[in-house]
Amino acid sequence: MTDQIFKLPDVGEGLTEAEILSWQVKVGDEVHVNQVIVEIETAKAAVELPCPYDGVVSALHVSEGDVVAVGAPIMTIDTAGTAPTQAPAAAPPQQAPSPDLVPAAPGSPADDAGAEPDAAPAAAGDKRESVLVGYGVRETGPPARRPRAAAASPHGTLAPEAGPPGEPVKPVRHGGLEVGRHAEELLSRQSPVLAKPPVRKLARDLGVDLAAVDPTGSGGVITREDVERASRIVPSRPAAAAAEPGTEERVPIRGVLRTMADAMVRSAFTAPHVTEWVQVDVTRSMTLVERLRTAPELEGARVSPLLLVAAGLLRAVRRNPQVNATWDESAGELVVKHWVNLGIAAATPRGLLVPNIKNADRLGLVELAHALTALTDTARSGRTAPADLSGGTITITNVGVFGVDGGTPIINPGEGAILAAGQIAERPWVHKGRVRPRRVMELTLSFDHRFIDGALGSRVLADVAAFLRDPGLALALS
Repeated sequence: MTDQIFKLPDVGEGLTEAEILSWQVKVGDEVHVNQVIVEIETAKAAVELPCPYDGVVSALHVSEGDVVAVGAPIMTIDTAGTAPTQAPAAAPPQQAPSPDLVPAAPGSPADDAGAEPDAAPAAAGDKRESVLVGYGVRETGPPARRPRAAAASPHGTLAPEAGPPGEPVKPVRHGGLEVGRHAEELLSRQSPVLAKPPVRKLARDLGVDLAAVDPTGSGGVITREDVERASRIVPSRPAAAAAEPGTEERVPIRGVLRTMADAMVRSAFTAPHVTEWVQVDVTRSMTLVERLRTAPELEGARVSPLLLVAAGLLRAVRRNPQVNATWDESAGELVVKHWVNLGIAAATPRGLLVPNIKNADRLGLVELAHALTALTDTARSGRTAPADLSGGTITITNVGVFGVDGGTPIINPGEGAILAAGQIAERPWVHKGRVRPRRVMELTLSFDHRFIDGALGSRVLADVAAFLRDPGLALALS
């Protein structure tokens, strides 16, 4: 017998543990390199882990619901009698593979997918294990047991990548977790379903079970037309039962929800927040938005008022660089950053995420439009890489898309300010000495009063407002 122990790999970005969501194999199952064997959830994403060996599962060391430290053994595979298999080399760090045909986990409906940066398992000793650089070492012991919510089970959506046997594997993340997979459905599935992520999303939106769809694409691939046809002739999955009056639902606080809560509490009770707001006539901005939407250079980009809000904030930061800073308490220093990683708060199926556009201050308006489109598409599909969620320097939250005029946003931890953009509504406004209907938006700026005083905060907000009143002139003079 030749046993290979598979340890929980390091999925990056300071994450030192993960919860076991769902085992895809059991003791005695034959497994192959790149086969999805387990689904885990970190504070950043839901992740599928591929198998790095060919062999037979001889032991599962942790159970579903366990919280496991990086580097802890989770599985043993007997590789005796199997020929060594070399898996494809993992992609370089920060380079995500393009989504292609992806098999669904048995019994899973459609879901968007994306790829994580490369992961590397941390070495584990008897008592202590290495974690990430800057995090020191941690004592290890039996995995903490966390109660599992009934009827909750995520599904895999993307074929994983792995390195040579015994080397680090590359996990694959996916977005929102699907609930309600029944045991009889799991047992009835015999083979994976092939479909591209957009087709999976369409199936989910239409309530179509992909396993019940007859594929017509090459190689047994389900096409968009197959899903649309099935939506008309195949009974859809039953909708979730409505909650009974007088009942309550308990949702485990973990993953993105836990991370968001911890970050907001830390920010609210560390940085003294001050909030200011101003109403702005953005009629000229809306006229420019309409013109930009027809520009050939912006084909494929979604041009919205958010683009001009972002451009206005970047201009304000150039004029007032101290707003783009971090308070370093331990060093006793204010760190003014002469680059802008512009965060955009995004509501996703997994919760609130704030990915950021790296070096946004170096982008022209066209480049910024395409970067915003890519950022929001990636976030909403659940494919944001952990690296894109860190390193932000200032943030915009667009509450206007929910029909809200404004609010008092909490600063993203480690940043100095956050700008909230409210809805744009037609209001009576004095324009050129007469009351006229104009398009009006409310801007709200929350800032860290330890190093941004009222004068600086007011100048930043006034600069953004001035840009949006006449963006054409501001862009011509910048």
